[in-house]
Formats: sequence, structure tokens, C-alpha cells
Amino acid sequence: MKRNKLKTIATFALAILLMTGCAGLKKMKKNADKIQYKVTPEVLEAHAGEVDLAIDGRFPAKYFNKKATLVATPVLKYQGGETAFEPVTLQGEKVQANNKVIAYSGGNFSYKDDVAFTDAMRLSDLEIRMTATKGKKSLDFEPRKIGTGVLATSSMVANFPKPILGVRREANNTGKYDPYIDPFQRIVPDEMMADIYYLINRAEVRKEEVTAEDVQRLEAYIIEAYKADRKELKGVEVSAYASPDGTLDFNTELAAKREGTSSKYLQEQLKKAGVNIDLKTKYTPEDWEGFKEMMEKSNIQDKDLILRVLSMYSDPEVREKEIKNLSNAFTAVAEQILPKLRRAKMISSVDLIGKTDEEIAALADSDPSKLNPAELLYAATLTQDLDKQLKIYNSFIKVYPNDWRGPNNAGLVLVKKMNYKDAKPLFEKAETLKNNEPIIKNNLGAIALYEGNLAKAEEYFGAAAGAGPEVNYNQGIVNLKKGDYSKAVQYFRNDTDPNSALAKILTNDNNGALKDLESCELPNCYMKEYLKAVIGARTAKENMLFESLQAAVSIKPELKAKAKTDMEFAKYFDNPKFKAIVE
Repeated sequence: MKRNKLKTIATFALAILLMTGCAGLKKMKKNADKIQYKVTPEVLEAHAGEVDLAIDGRFPAKYFNKKATLVATPVLKYQGGETAFEPVTLQGEKVQANNKVIAYSGGNFSYKDDVAFTDAMRLSDLEIRMTATKGKKSLDFEPRKIGTGVLATSSMVANFPKPILGVRREANNTGKYDPYIDPFQRIVPDEMMADIYYLINRAEVRKEEVTAEDVQRLEAYIIEAYKADRKELKGVEVSAYASPDGTLDFNTELAAKREGTSSKYLQEQLKKAGVNIDLKTKYTPEDWEGFKEMMEKSNIQDKDLILRVLSMYSDPEVREKEIKNLSNAFTAVAEQILPKLRRAKMISSVDLIGKTDEEIAALADSDPSKLNPAELLYAATLTQDLDKQLKIYNSFIKVYPNDWRGPNNAGLVLVKKMNYKDAKPLFEKAETLKNNEPIIKNNLGAIALYEGNLAKAEEYFGAAAGAGPEVNYNQGIVNLKKGDYSKAVQYFRNDTDPNSALAKILTNDNNGALKDLESCELPNCYMKEYLKAVIGARTAKENMLFESLQAAVSIKPELKAKAKTDMEFAKYFDNPKFKAIVE
């Protein structure tokens, strides 16, 4: 009997203890609405594909049970699912653990975490879910809403990186490339030159000189250019010289005579062949420029000393005297250099006239092998039809399989057709043909960026430096996606389109963004109008908001569903005009 009585007392004591513990948790649950939360930002935002959350919490005095532990979990709840942030554990001052302590007299806590953004989070509730424990007892609190929605404007990147056409040449001899200059030239300047050499102090044209191979080839070149349909003879010039030895007066007279005999010979030969053209003639008494050029190329001993004489003295007689003083050197000069300066130089200038656009287009379609690389590449520019362009570039690949521009340009056309998948192996093929080509690096970077591989895209764009303005544009997209909006603005400084405007919106430059959108010339661009509506909402310009949003959904009706969940328009969700547009 006594044993049963003791058992009853122990059971009653345990019940009292459990009831007391439970009562403490119930009090915390009952007063949970007195906990203060400050969420930063007030409306959560998505950046670089993540939603960052910062919470500063404050517990009032006499709230936190000294022996209790509280686990709080922020949760984004949205249609079709929910996403939990990492939980935070807080404890009363008598709990033996290593969590943040909240005193019975009150206390604060700070919390930061992030989760991957999904589109459904746009329209969501941020809840705090808490479970309190004391001893063996635990109690779940009612979820408490502390925020609404996720602002996801940063996710509106138009991820269409720009490839570069593989047709270019160096611009302005700067060593930099201008991808917009086509190397195809319908009229190509050409020239041919030949020399008639004279004996020392003589001006007679010798038979062995005019029958020389280079002179005969020049005469034939002039005659053929004069008569050919696709060549135009622009001019023929004869320049006669005397070597810089002897007096200036004598050399002047000698050079003039050589001009006369050489031009007379060439004029007579052309007249016999029926070429009617007036020769341009001139003479140079002492060919010091030619002397200097030949000296620089020679292996004559003391050539540096002779060149120094040329730089020190401008008077021809002094020059000649000083060089002759170098007796050993002058002997070599007299044997190797001076005879080559006693000459008449004949130069013919010709324009080579290429095929017409019609001829090029026809051959590109019927027999592309009859076009040279420049002509075949040019043929693709004669049509705006992407399918026809692709056909021409595929023909280029077959005719010129070792030229990287074929697969590169075919890949570019596929990108324009939004077929990045099939463009990728073509750009990779181009890289095997010319590994260090910056244009190809940019295009491979464009593929990587489209596929979402930001690190690889940045690596390619770094190797593409100097390839063209497209590289900067693509870097701008990378930085938009990384959340570095100020850097993106710098990369977009020469662009005016939705991406450049988005970067400015995200740096709070609404006026700059609006200017970019107003300057954007893309036809039927729904993103242009949608972003103008966003600016209208941010700046309380309701007319612009409604007019631009109406224009955007007229172009792309699917935007209605997006606008209804876009926190940029949260203040207008119940506005009749807004509802009329998006319903």
C-alpha cells in the first residue's frame, strides 16, 4: 500500500513538472506576436540568381524562457511549393548549449542567408516558422508572415550574346581589328615595276636591258591591262636617276637624258602595240634615298659609318667627299651600290575590276568553286535571307575546308536563327582551324554564356579582347548576371537597348535607362516597353506605366501573367486600369 502511494506521488510530481514546462512554452507561443522583425530589404530581391535575406529580430523583456530553446526557420511560400532558408537556433540563458543566448530581460538577434531564386517566388509570402523546446517538451508556433514577394527585375536579362562575323581586315594600320570592314574589293589596285640600267655617265638604252625578262613582262602587263575588259590602265610612270657620285650639275643633266631615252623607248613600244597613253615622267639628279635604302640592306663594311655621314650632312658634295674618304668602304660602294642607282624605273598602275554583284550571286548559287574566298564571303552579304546565307557559308566550308571563316560564319547565322546548339560545333571547328583567333573566342564565349556557364564565358571573352564591340556587350551581360550592375553599365556604355537600360535601372539611374529605351531602334521590342512600364512604376508616372505595359502585352500577350506577379507593380495590383491590361 505504501509503495503504491509513493508511485502515485512520483507520477503526480512528474505531471506537475511537465505541465509547468508546457505552460512556459505556451506562454512563448501566445506572445509570439510581440517579437519584432525587420526584414532587409523590405521586399526581397533576386540578384545573381539568388534571394538574399537579412532579419534583425528583437525579443521583449520577460518573453524568452530561461530554459527554452527556439528554432526559427524563414520560409518563402508560393503557389506550388515553398523554399526554406537555413534555420537559426536561439536559447534561454540557463540552457547549456552554444546557440545565440536571449536573456529573460530581452535581446536581439541578426540573421543572414540566401536561397536560389525560382520564378514562382515572385508572388510569395515570407514566413517565420518556430518550434520551442523545454526539456522533453516541444511546441510548434503558428507561422508568422513578415514579408511579401520577391522583386526579380534583375532576372530580366536578354541573354542573347553577340557573335562576330569572320570577315575583317586590319583598320587604319593600328593593329586592331574592325569586323565591319569586308575584305572584298571589287576594284583592286595593282602595279608592276621594271628597271632599265645604264652604264656610268651614259644615257643610251642598251639592247640587253630592254630585252631583260622584267622589262618584257612589264610591257606585256601594260598592253594586256589596256585591252582587257576587267582591267583599267590607270597610268604609267618613268622615273630616271643618276648615282650620287660626280658633280651635281653633271648628274642633273645625265638624269634628264636618261629620262628622255627611257620614256622614248617605252612610248614607242606601247604605240606599236596600240596603247594610247601619256607617260608621266620625272628625274632625280642624285638618288640619295635609293643609296640609303640599298646601304641599309647591304653587308658592306663600315655601312653604319656611311649611314651616319648621311644623317650628319645634307649637302650632297660634302656627303660624297666624306664617303670617298672611307677609301675601302667607297670601293665596295662603287662596285655594289652605285651601278644599281644608274637607272630608269618604270611603274604601271592598274585597277583589277572584279565580278558584278549579279555574277557573284549567280555563281554562289550554281558553282561556288569559281569564286575566290573574298567573293564567296561577299556573296553572303548580298542577301538578308538567313537560309540563303547559311547555304553560301556551307558551300564555303566545302570549297575552302581549311578556312576558319566558313564554319564561324555558318555558326553566326545559326545563332541569328536562335539555334545555339548547332552553332556550337561550328565555332569549335573554326577554333581547330585557327586557335588563337579573338573572333572565335568571342563566339565560343557567346555559346558558353547562353548555356549559363559564366566562368567559361568570361575566360573566352578575356581571350577575345580587341575583337570588336560585341565583346564588351557580352561582358555586360555577364556582369548583369553576376549582379555587378555598375560594371555592366560601363560595358554597355556604347549600347542603347533593353540590357543597357536594365543595368541602369538596377543602379537606380531611371533617367539614363529611359534615354536608352527611347533610343532603342529594335522593332516590336516588348522588353523595351515592359522596362518603360517598370520605370513608370518606380517614378510614379502612371501614364507611362499603363501605356507602356499595354504596348508590351500587345506585342507579347504572355507578359500579362508575368506582370500580375511582378512586385514592381505591387502597388497597382488592385488598380482597375492595371487589372484591365493584365486580365
